[in-house]
Amino acid sequence: MTESKLLVIGSNSFSGSHFISYALNKGHKVWGVSRSSEIESIFLPYKWESLHNNQTILNEENYQFVQIDLNKDIYKLISLIDTVEPDYVVNFASQGMVAESWKEPTNWYQTNVVSQVALHDHLRKKDFLKKYVHVTTPEVYGSTDQGWIKESRNFDPSTPYAVSRAACDMHLYSFFKAYKFPVVFTRAANVFGPGQQLYRIIPRAILSCRTGKPLQLHGGGHSIRSFIHIEDVARATLELAFRAEPGSCWHISTKKAISIRDLVEKICQITNVDFKDIVRVEEERLGKDQSYLLDSTAIRKSFGWEDEVDLDKGLRETLLWIDNNLTQLQGLPWHYIHKA
Repeated sequence: MTESKLLVIGSNSFSGSHFISYALNKGHKVWGVSRSSEIESIFLPYKWESLHNNQTILNEENYQFVQIDLNKDIYKLISLIDTVEPDYVVNFASQGMVAESWKEPTNWYQTNVVSQVALHDHLRKKDFLKKYVHVTTPEVYGSTDQGWIKESRNFDPSTPYAVSRAACDMHLYSFFKAYKFPVVFTRAANVFGPGQQLYRIIPRAILSCRTGKPLQLHGGGHSIRSFIHIEDVARATLELAFRAEPGSCWHISTKKAISIRDLVEKICQITNVDFKDIVRVEEERLGKDQSYLLDSTAIRKSFGWEDEVDLDKGLRETLLWIDNNLTQLQGLPWHYIHKA
């Protein structure tokens, strides 16, 4: 595979940072962009030592980080893009968190719609751009209570966060139809693995088991999810960037589902903790969808992609990451901190 230039927006995100690590390991040059300065190295896998040679994959020749706020510095970002002339732009940036989107919805629409539209209106005029990968979310579909759904499922968002993502997806597809803008959509449900934000259910549950701090389980944990390891998602995302047709949408998912309660019970088992000792059941969150089940047949048939890291192996990897860094992780916030 020849070397390509990739510009990754949302480089501090869990998925963005792992994608950068994967792309660097494949020999590509990467520019990372985030509105915040680089976060702690413990959450940036491209700064971790390689398991094979005890060296990082990072050097000044293959990776550069630039701090740019998409909401405030759009022209700085466009200037960087014009300077780099990346072959591919992969965008992981969004205002996340479902529950909090009810509190200040204008922040979600500003970041996930208005600023994104401004970016895309500039990008559509860049002749050097081979592909723009928009990393979106299954939340645009609403709850998938009728079983595993395909990419053709109609949108039915149920929260301000989901509505903002659906609006951006629709806008982008209109750009594809009107301008042949080379957008490819990816949707992955419940990505997990080492380095994930501590407020997410898997690292938070493991930390609760290790420290004895109570774990709040909204609605008793009866919602259904299909968890997929970040390595499988990063591999699929790069494959789609290079090979997927513009205008196409792809689900990246496993074929197995589990309730949140059963997931927490599994984590308690591998950490030898009694479920009843740490779990506190609370009311369900407003607008929470019962299930996200994505049919990933298309990417499997078209590109031969398969998920390779199952839930049990991924949980053990994440547990090892937490155990190796427990002292530092205990001193960091475990809750979501909103940034406007």
